[in-house]
Amino acid sequence: MSLNTLQIRPLSPFPIQTSRHTYPTNLKFSSKTLPRTRQIKSKSQETHNSTRQTKTQQDGIPIEDVKIIAKFKSRHNYIRVLEISRKADHPFAGSRLLLLDAPGNIQSISFLFKALTNTYFDVFATLPPIVPPGPIAILGFGAGSAARLLLELYPGVVIHGWELDPSVIDVGREYFGLKKLEKQYPDRLFIYVGNALTAKVKDGFSGILVDLFCKGSLIPELQDPNTWEKLRKSLRKGGRIMVNVGGSCVEAEDKRRDGKVVMERTLKAMHRVFGNRLFVLNLGNRKDDSSLAITGQLPDLDAWKKMLPRSLSCYVDMWEPFSL
Repeated sequence: MSLNTLQIRPLSPFPIQTSRHTYPTNLKFSSKTLPRTRQIKSKSQETHNSTRQTKTQQDGIPIEDVKIIAKFKSRHNYIRVLEISRKADHPFAGSRLLLLDAPGNIQSISFLFKALTNTYFDVFATLPPIVPPGPIAILGFGAGSAARLLLELYPGVVIHGWELDPSVIDVGREYFGLKKLEKQYPDRLFIYVGNALTAKVKDGFSGILVDLFCKGSLIPELQDPNTWEKLRKSLRKGGRIMVNVGGSCVEAEDKRRDGKVVMERTLKAMHRVFGNRLFVLNLGNRKDDSSLAITGQLPDLDAWKKMLPRSLSCYVDMWEPFSL
């Protein structure tokens, strides 16, 4: 997810700070004037039903409805935690957002009174019913948005999550309820700090969720077929990989890393490994806004829907075969 209206200067390293002031008074902006609304785009721009809401995720949030409650520079990221007022006329109302990178990529979202997010994390939550028994890996754990959904919706699921930045895990525990989640599911949630592409467990994963971004762009390794071959080998028989491949809504720090182009290169690299067993789901109003990919032949769609909560079954019909 990205924040593209306000240009934010990187900060020097300093410990987590909290504040009761509203967002504009806590960050320094390169713009001399502040717009009246804050444009927050998601890496998964909108879900299929967001157009039925008063506003969509693409619409700005009034400045007075946004509060920054933490900001600091870690070794790997420029980290900010935002809190959106419950009174805001926006799909993110009542949420906390974890922003990473200078453009303001939202890595995690959490609502106080509901589990579903109306973002690509909900699509991730459709994976468990169509993979064999066994642990599921989350590569790019963030503050635990995907893990929370899977643990709450599927009592038997075991999650192994990898996150490169230990500060992101600390923020998840402090502001996104991750510490409570770990205590609640000590035998079902395991978190590792390190390179997600080295993830492995004995006997392999039943499913892998990939959400790996750096400096506002999918990491370059995901445009290499060798990466996908390695991940394929870490799956159990019948296992699947579901990937947030981004799209034109993703804003990178390096302007040469165009979100749509990087998405297309990633899908082509996956196609080299998975061939016609690769499917794409497009979110947003335009085809290239934001997409997810899944590997393996799709199961019977009606049977898949019956295994999902009704609020998630709508995504099943949105998958289409990937074509070059």
